[in-house]
Amino acid sequence: MLQIEPRVLKGFRDFLPLQELTRREMIKKIEASFRSFGFLPIDTPALEYAEILLGKGGGETEKQVYRFTDHGGRDVALRFDLTVPFARFTAEHRNELIMPFKRYHIAKVWRGENTQRGRYREFTQCDFDIVGSDSTAADFEILLMIRSTLQALADSITIRINHRGLFNRFLASLGAEEKSPEILRQVDKLAKIGRDGVRELLEAITEKTESQKILDFISFGEEGDFDKTLKKLTGAAGEGDDTRRLEELRRFMKDAGVEEGFVLDPSITRGLDYYTGVVCETFIDKLPGIGSICSGGRYDNLTGIYSKEPVCGVGASIGLDRLDAALEELGLRENRNGAASAALACLEPDDAGKAQRAAALFRQRGLTCEVFFEPKKNTQMFILAEKKGIPWVIIPNYDTGRFTLRDIAQRKSREDLDIDTAAKIIKNEDNG
Repeated sequence: MLQIEPRVLKGFRDFLPLQELTRREMIKKIEASFRSFGFLPIDTPALEYAEILLGKGGGETEKQVYRFTDHGGRDVALRFDLTVPFARFTAEHRNELIMPFKRYHIAKVWRGENTQRGRYREFTQCDFDIVGSDSTAADFEILLMIRSTLQALADSITIRINHRGLFNRFLASLGAEEKSPEILRQVDKLAKIGRDGVRELLEAITEKTESQKILDFISFGEEGDFDKTLKKLTGAAGEGDDTRRLEELRRFMKDAGVEEGFVLDPSITRGLDYYTGVVCETFIDKLPGIGSICSGGRYDNLTGIYSKEPVCGVGASIGLDRLDAALEELGLRENRNGAASAALACLEPDDAGKAQRAAALFRQRGLTCEVFFEPKKNTQMFILAEKKGIPWVIIPNYDTGRFTLRDIAQRKSREDLDIDTAAKIIKNEDNG
């Protein structure tokens, strides 16, 4: 018989039960935060027509997409993010949605990029968006949700924001407006390759003096003072709708008492072409080297390629895998042992039906209860429960309807218990 070596593709992973339980607990907390702000879940297909995904992706995104011809000869691709499919979703279901519409979507996406710490080719994104509102209040709510969700998981974070319109106006003053998409993509690499690396890339597409002015512009936020940085940026690019929106955002932050943790950083540009307004990236203060764990911004024209009635929007995405790697490194991840509350012992091979009925009674009382299928000596079952991290073994007496509980950690038993007393003991509600 042909033997095939079991292996996964580079950049893809299996998750063992305890790893997956930990991830699901993290998703549960993230989802609870999203729901607390009134956001609703949606889902979209993993596979889309390639033209749907690539119509506005542009740049390096097109090189990273998993694209192929299916059995029907259709040009298709796996989604590389959840924002572009959401734009298609919004255009297609526009008449069914109540605007402004707040959505979240937690699902896997695929990019054929270089793997590194916390970055994979198959990964999970947690997206949240508001469409149908152009207000600064919508921008602020997205920023506030980032802050609320991630502070609950990662403690101290910094959200760095900028405005693409402000950067574009500055480039226009240099006469480099037509090169704006490429310049923004190169500036977006600042955290990865450093100032000198960005300088080299900029000098390949602009004049040396222009490159220096751009580097000076993106350095204005190094002091970390939001108000001073905004004043410098306004002086360099002039006043406009973008600076007024940033001023309004700052006022909202102060009014809500959350101005700490937000930094105006002109080096934040976001490489994707569809962003048009406020953009942001989020960093864990104790682990800046792992990169941004949540990013996003306003994309007013995204749905325009799918509909004659474009819908404005703003949103962000948490990279679950990078966040998970960061929390593990910082010792902040809540690891789960995955064990059931108790295990019901198997006494006879023919007792499977009775065992499941007894286990169901414990489950009805709010416990997780695993059933051991094969009869073993009590000592063997206790050892099996200990290996699985199960704290209690239930030994039933089907004739009397009573139970014996074995405390695995204490190596002690409590006998002749009715089911309610047994359930309370397992739930630590009975100290008798």
